[in-house]
Amino acid sequence: MTTFVPEPRLLWSERGRDWPHRYLPARPARTEGLPSSADVVVVGAGPAGLAVASALWHLDVRDVVLVDRTGGVCRRFLDRVDTLAQRVLRSPYEHHPGVEGYRDCELLDFARLQWSWLSATERTQIRMAQAGHRSVVPVDVFEAYCRHVASLHGVRERTWRGEVLELRRENGGVAVRTRAGGIRARTVVLCQGEERRLVPEQWCGGGPLPPAFGYWDAPVPGGARSVVVVGAGLTAAHVIGRSLAEGRRVDWVMREQAERFQCSDVNASFFRAEGRARFDGGVPWPDRLSLMGRQRRASVMFEFRPLLEEAERAGRLRVHRGRAVESLAGPGGAAEVALAGGARVRGDYAVLALGTVPSIGERLLSGEIVGTRDGWPDLDERTLAYRRAPEVFAVGAAACMVLGPAARNIDGHRVATARVAATIAARLSAGTGTAAITRGEVEALV
Repeated sequence: MTTFVPEPRLLWSERGRDWPHRYLPARPARTEGLPSSADVVVVGAGPAGLAVASALWHLDVRDVVLVDRTGGVCRRFLDRVDTLAQRVLRSPYEHHPGVEGYRDCELLDFARLQWSWLSATERTQIRMAQAGHRSVVPVDVFEAYCRHVASLHGVRERTWRGEVLELRRENGGVAVRTRAGGIRARTVVLCQGEERRLVPEQWCGGGPLPPAFGYWDAPVPGGARSVVVVGAGLTAAHVIGRSLAEGRRVDWVMREQAERFQCSDVNASFFRAEGRARFDGGVPWPDRLSLMGRQRRASVMFEFRPLLEEAERAGRLRVHRGRAVESLAGPGGAAEVALAGGARVRGDYAVLALGTVPSIGERLLSGEIVGTRDGWPDLDERTLAYRRAPEVFAVGAAACMVLGPAARNIDGHRVATARVAATIAARLSAGTGTAAITRGEVEALV
């Protein structure tokens, strides 16, 4: 059997090119004039928040306020991408934060409109997408498209920079407390995404990270000539690729016995209705939990395989496979990783790429409302509202145990958004606040 391995050149798409001026302007972050009330407050203006606000616009729900820690649409998402020097997205062209079912321009058509700005490799990817084959999207194209969607649906004008501190149910609505003031909302949608997974306490003896260690979403210091990367996923691969391109020697530590290369981070079936049905309410919780555990395994895009194999042959990359980490230390200002079996790996700096964990609302809502079960929130499976707070909804990774692992993906955001936006629009239209909505009403609007 022959395995097709795409060329690494797909990974080095141009970033920061001179797009037509209508896609470039990014509004300065708004910090003043935060409204005191709104029909809907969206917490987070990343791809999920953009999808929610755009869908509500189409349903004629316009009194929407987005509160984001950066104040920019998809800004934190793109900042993380740029920290990794990531040039293409793993998600294909059909996965985008635009709104389905309306006469909006989708990502693939948008990319075709920029044909003259694209490289020959990027044009080939578009042709592959048109033919139904796997393709990758340049970050530049994705950013321009997000700005287009935000402008088209008035999202930028309704986004404020701020940190949400607490959500509290009050008189049939939600009091949203931020550092800049409070907002009285009839409905709140949490689009918080995921946060980096922290090191196990035993690695540092319960103390802080040694100075020569950092996480994947922070840049590697310029003076580091050798780097230790801990983790087996795509984020680790991007850190390694950037470090090799900058002339560093890299040690790669992974608990797994071998790298796991695959096109998508989850099986493509989970992006279709039959895949999501494997997480329907009728499926026993232990079965869903088991499925989720198998689908959240670390993997690397096929495009990295030739790059990593060549670097290992040349001695610029040393891979420590099947080696669990026991402890971290910083002797002499360097980074030292102690492995099971007694081996120690040293470098000028170490990057911890241990994956991410979903933000499920625990920091903003009381534990009683979140109803955490095995790390997941207790959501109404028809509406994605918190069962104990039907005025609050979750879109993104927090909905994984209802929609399956695709909920973490940009395309999964659209599936969740359709359900949430339809529910909110029906409630506001009926003037019933948090009154129950039937499955038929949701399906009719979707």
